[in-house]
Amino acid sequence: MSGPGAGPDGVSGNAFHGPVALQTGAGSTQNVHHHHGLEVPSRLDASADELARAVWMQWQEEAGLRRLLEPPPLPPRWRVTRRDLSGPVGAATAKGRWSRFEPLPGLAAVTQERLRAGGGLDELHAVYGGLASGRLLLLGAPAVGKTATAVLLLLAALRHRARPDLSARERARVPVPVLLTLDGWDPAREKATEWAAQRLAREYTLFAGRGGRGRARELLESGRVALFLDGLDEVDGNKLRGAMVTALAQAPCRLVLVSRALEAVRTAKKNARLGSAVALEIQPVAPAEAATYLLDQLPDPAPAAWRALTDRLLHAPDSAVAHALAKPLAITLVRDIYADDGPVDELLDSARFDTSTEVENHLLDHAVTAAYTPRPGTPAPRWSAETAERTLRFVARRLAGEGERDLRWWHITGWAEVRPRRLAMWALVSVVCGVPTFVVMWLASPTLSTVLLAVPGAVLGGWVAGDRFAELSDPQPLQSAGWRDIFTPGAIVSGVVEWLVLGTATTLSAPLLPGDSPPPAWLCFLTTLPLGYTGVLVTGRGHQIVAGVPLLSAGAGSWYDDVREYYNRPPLQDTRSVGPRDVWRHHLGLRLVLGLLTGVAVGLLAGPLVAWYLGSPLGALAAFSGALLTAVMAGPVCNTAVATAATALQLSAREGTPVCLMAFLEDARRRNLLRATGPVYQFRHARLQERLARPR
Repeated sequence: MSGPGAGPDGVSGNAFHGPVALQTGAGSTQNVHHHHGLEVPSRLDASADELARAVWMQWQEEAGLRRLLEPPPLPPRWRVTRRDLSGPVGAATAKGRWSRFEPLPGLAAVTQERLRAGGGLDELHAVYGGLASGRLLLLGAPAVGKTATAVLLLLAALRHRARPDLSARERARVPVPVLLTLDGWDPAREKATEWAAQRLAREYTLFAGRGGRGRARELLESGRVALFLDGLDEVDGNKLRGAMVTALAQAPCRLVLVSRALEAVRTAKKNARLGSAVALEIQPVAPAEAATYLLDQLPDPAPAAWRALTDRLLHAPDSAVAHALAKPLAITLVRDIYADDGPVDELLDSARFDTSTEVENHLLDHAVTAAYTPRPGTPAPRWSAETAERTLRFVARRLAGEGERDLRWWHITGWAEVRPRRLAMWALVSVVCGVPTFVVMWLASPTLSTVLLAVPGAVLGGWVAGDRFAELSDPQPLQSAGWRDIFTPGAIVSGVVEWLVLGTATTLSAPLLPGDSPPPAWLCFLTTLPLGYTGVLVTGRGHQIVAGVPLLSAGAGSWYDDVREYYNRPPLQDTRSVGPRDVWRHHLGLRLVLGLLTGVAVGLLAGPLVAWYLGSPLGALAAFSGALLTAVMAGPVCNTAVATAATALQLSAREGTPVCLMAFLEDARRRNLLRATGPVYQFRHARLQERLARPR
C-alpha cells in the first residue's frame, strides 16, 4: 500500500493511486503516474517521499476511525482572530517585505484581503501554503474541532503534494506535514528540531536509530517537513508554554500550532508570541449547518423528534441546546447516542438542561454506552457497556492522577502492585525451569548431590527472574524494534563474518586444547554459531535481549552504539507508522521468539563441547539446562508486553477491567472513544476524559 509521496517523476519506484474508495479517475488529486528517468531525487527528497507515504497511511486510517471521512465531516469555518495574540496581518503576509517562505508550487501568495475574508478547508490550505511567514496558529474554544481541522488540513496538504501536475523538483519544495503533540519537550534542554527529530524517530521506522534522527533533523532543517503541533493548551504552566512558543519562532520549517484560545492568550500576555504568525480562530458551527448535517443522515421525512430538535436550532439560536450543538463534538455525540427513532427531543427540556454545559455533560455521560450498545447489522461488542464504562473510568482516573493525557501502554505496569507479579514469576520460573532440570539431572545422576544442587538452583533462578520482571514496573522509555530493524543486512553480514572468523580460529587452535582428541572442525563451527547469532543481535537493535547472558553479551553495552549505528541505517522501503497495539504485539511476539533463539544459542554453545569431552548425557544436560533458563529469562521475563499482560490480569481481578486490556483499548479506539498518536492512546477529547475521571 502506498500514499502521497512518490511523484510523477519517480522517486521510490512506487506509483501512488490513492484510496480507490475515495478518489479515482484522471482528475483525482491522488492519481499519480510514474515515469522513469526524468529526474534523480536526492537522498533527502527520497526520504521525504517515503515519509509522506507513511504519514498518509497513518492519518487516513486515523481520520477514518475519528469519523472525519465518512460521513462527510462538518466543514470547518475560520476567521482571523480578534484576540491580542499576534502582530499585524501584514507581517504574516510580508507585504512589501522579504518573504521567509515562498508560496508552495500550485498556490498563490496570501494577501491581507484573503485572510480577512476567512473561509473553509480549501481556503485554510491556501493560507497554509501561501503564507509568507510560514507561521499559522489554529485557535478555538474547547470541543470546537481544532484537532479535527488540523488533521483535515494535513490530509489536504498531502493530497496537494501528490498532485500529478507537479514535477519532482516542485514536489521537493512541498513539505511533508507531520502532526505531533507537544508533550515531553523542554526547550531549555533541546532545540525544536532536535525534539521533533526524536519524535519522528519514535513514530516512524524510517528514522529509527541515531542515524535516523540525523536524517529527520536534516529534513526539518531543509524545510522538507512541516510541523503541525497540537496540545499547546495541555502543557503545564504559562512559563513552559511561553518557552515553547519562543523556541518555535526559530524553527526553519513551516509551523501550524494548535491550541485553545484562552491558553494562547495567557501565553501571549507573557510576551511569548510566535513571530510573524497569523492567528486563525475556528468558528462555532452555525445552527443552520448543524441542522442540515443532522437531517442529511436521517430518512426523509425526518422523525418528529429530530424535526423538533432542528427547528429549535433554527428558530432559537440562543437556546442551551443550540449553544451546545455549536461544537462538532456535541453534534457527533448526538448522532452516536440517539437512533433515528430515539428520544432526541429530550434535549429540549429546559428543566433538565438549563445550560449548554448540562447538555454537553449529558451527551458525554452516554458516549460509552452508545458506543457499546449492539446495533442492527453490526457484530455484537465483545465487551458490555458496563465493562467498557468501568474500564474507561478507571483509565481516566489513573491518567488524571498522573496529570497525563497520553496513555502509554508500557506504563500500565505501574498501575498495580508489583509484589504479586514478582512472586508469581519467581514461582513460575522455579517450577518451569527447575522441575525439568531436576528430572534430567536425576536421570543422569540419581544422588543426594543432585537434589542439593538442583533445588536451591531453581529457587535462586526464580528469584532472579522475579526481580528482573519487577524492574519492568518502573517508568522507562519504550524500546521497540521490528524484525527488519534487528536483522538488517549489515548486521547479518557482520554476524556471519564473526561466526566464520571465530569458527576458523577455534578450528586452528583446537589441537592446542588439552586431551588426546581435539574437537573436529564441524564441532568448532557448530559451537561458534551462537556467537555469530548474538553478533547479529548486538550489531542490530536486539542487543538488550542478550544483555547479561554469559559469553553472549559481548557488545551489548552502550560502548558498542557507534558500531550499531554504522550497520543500522534502515532501508527506505521499511517505512511505517506503528500504533499502540502493533508495538505491543511486536514486543510480545518478536522478543519471545528471539528469547527462545537465544536459549537455543546457549544450548548449542555449551552442549556439544561438554558432550565431546564428558559424554552425551552431561552434554544433553548442559544444553537443556542452559537453553531453558536463558530462553525464559531472555523471552517472557524481560518482555514489557508480558509484564503489561500480567498487570492486566491483576487489574481484572481488582478493578473488573478486561483480561485482554490491550485488545479492549484498541476496540475503544475503533469505536471512537480513544484515539492514537504514534504508540500512545488518548481519549477522544479532553472533556470526555475529564467527565469519566470525576467521582461518581
